[in-house]
Amino acid sequence: MNSIIVEINEVFKDAEDFFIEPFSLAGEAVLLLGLHSIVNLIKTKEILKKDMDTSEVIHSIKVKRTFFNRKGIEINSEEAIKSILQGKLIIYSKEKNIMLLFEPIPIELNRSIEPPANENVLQGPLDSFIEDMSTNIGIVRKKVSSAQLSVKTYTLGSDQKKKLSIVYLDDRADKGVIKKIISHIEMNQHTNILYLQHLYRFMGMRKWEVIPQFNNTEMPLEAVDGLNKGRVILFVDGFPFALILPHLLWDMFAQANDRNFAYPIMSAIRFLRVLGALVTLIFPALYVALVAVNPEILKIELALSIAQSREGIPYPPFVEITIMLLILELIIEASIRLPLSIGPTVTMVGGIVIGQAVVDAKLVSNLLIIIVAATSIANSSVVGFQNALILRLLKYVVVIFASIYGVLGILSGLVLISAYFASREIFGIPYTSLTKGRGGIG
Repeated sequence: MNSIIVEINEVFKDAEDFFIEPFSLAGEAVLLLGLHSIVNLIKTKEILKKDMDTSEVIHSIKVKRTFFNRKGIEINSEEAIKSILQGKLIIYSKEKNIMLLFEPIPIELNRSIEPPANENVLQGPLDSFIEDMSTNIGIVRKKVSSAQLSVKTYTLGSDQKKKLSIVYLDDRADKGVIKKIISHIEMNQHTNILYLQHLYRFMGMRKWEVIPQFNNTEMPLEAVDGLNKGRVILFVDGFPFALILPHLLWDMFAQANDRNFAYPIMSAIRFLRVLGALVTLIFPALYVALVAVNPEILKIELALSIAQSREGIPYPPFVEITIMLLILELIIEASIRLPLSIGPTVTMVGGIVIGQAVVDAKLVSNLLIIIVAATSIANSSVVGFQNALILRLLKYVVVIFASIYGVLGILSGLVLISAYFASREIFGIPYTSLTKGRGGIG
């Protein structure tokens, strides 16, 4: 056997799905090399034979004999190994002692396009992105019928290759942002992208940054809306969602699908989301401030009612609310990780049974249960799970300030958070930017 074939065989010696198959192509004895798990060998052979028969009818035998020159690209052993891993078929001609690359019929490994699993749509398209990047780009191109739609694809990684595509509207996107993104990609072409944290570092973003740099969405409508606003979309092979860049504060409250409702209804929905974010940040802290630090602000009847509900509770309000918020976080995490058949049961047991039990055990007050439940519901009203996570984290900062300085601490916490948001930039675009209009980012 040729030394190159031996070398390739040695590389794949532990891969049981690797095949070296003898085959006759246009009268020539060849070897087919590939991976059974991603190459449909039976259909690929049929295509090869059919192509030879067609060539025989249309062209002369001489043309048929030059099949490799028409269909294949001559490669070396290193390129052959890389191509086999990418799902290509290698044809080795014993007579000519050359290897050629051929695009085989792949085994269908992708799921079909389905409704979004993590984002609900009331009135709008029910399609969603899947793991296959080419399909996702095709979905976007179908919705944006414009010659201005630009798609640039890169292959990244050193030992684990992964494709990344940049999609944008050439006449709307910010040229400076595109230039920076492409610059980061070209500088880090050998970096493996296995998780989004790798992409954050890849793009030069801070490791401990709290605000998300990308707006993740599995809905094509949101991605197209981002393109029309001049945003840039990144598709990473294997990730069933689009990464819209840059991600801005207003994305927490606005969805493209809102525009399918009448304007007053759309405005009301967005106002509720803003209200939900404020309730998440303020309510737990307000409980601590009014009960522990500034009870004199309350009317005497309300102060007596709260004092009565806390009768027998041994913990100060800060410890009391911290315990309940942490229990709530654990319930949310458990309901996300568990199978759908068990998750609702855990939520019900955690929310109702444990909630009632801790009140009966005089560990927390009834009022606190109401506040924690309201906070949890309000937290879920904002757009995007990642945005809800930010609010879940930042509310603890406000609670700590409130436990020290009372109502003044709440104001201080909110000012601090606002200042932090206002200081952040994503590829030169302020996080709090609300710019509208053609070519705008917001």
